[in-house]
Amino acid sequence: MTTIKWHGHACFEIVSDKGVIIGIDPHDGVSLGIKPPMFKADIILVTHNHFDHNAIQVISKPNSRVLDMFEGETTVGGIKIKGVKSFHDPYRGSLRGEVILYKVKVDDLDIVHLGDLGTLPENELLKEIMPADILMIPVGGVYTISPSEAAEVVDKIKPKIAIPMHYKIPGLRLGLRKIDEFLGKIKYDVKRISREFTISKPSLPSATEVWVLTYQ
Repeated sequence: MTTIKWHGHACFEIVSDKGVIIGIDPHDGVSLGIKPPMFKADIILVTHNHFDHNAIQVISKPNSRVLDMFEGETTVGGIKIKGVKSFHDPYRGSLRGEVILYKVKVDDLDIVHLGDLGTLPENELLKEIMPADILMIPVGGVYTISPSEAAEVVDKIKPKIAIPMHYKIPGLRLGLRKIDEFLGKIKYDVKRISREFTISKPSLPSATEVWVLTYQ
């Protein structure tokens, strides 16, 4: 079983059944007005170097392997990792630069994290990251794709589970939109669950569902 925990904003902790801990887009908490991540990772993935996504020191330990805007394919600790370049804005990065979209293979699950995706992905890029069992997608607009664009991306990728991230939560100082706008654009079943869950390939839903994780 794979354990996934949301630490607010775009930060996720993924723990494989062998105990390998992957951290994606760590923040320091205090700069955002929310709680800092309280874990240490064996593998740290950074989608881009903005302060709310690259607080590596918060979750690192002496032997952590850090992949900072890594583009390409590699295997670390038995985890297959693929980084694909995209952009933080609709103008090919001229406003906010590039971002890396990560696809990680954990316990036979294909998990895709879209970072601060700021433009609708073209078909060639979609082929690089599909299929996705679990999709972590920004839905709060402002610095990323809009709620309606996020709904369109979910329609194209068709993950088994879509997890919204990077939206307004209590305490967050960034002026992102609340999740309700995204939820109003989708056509899938919505499940509200805790901030942490365990999952395996056989236990995935048969059709796309949106899982809203509780931030506490």
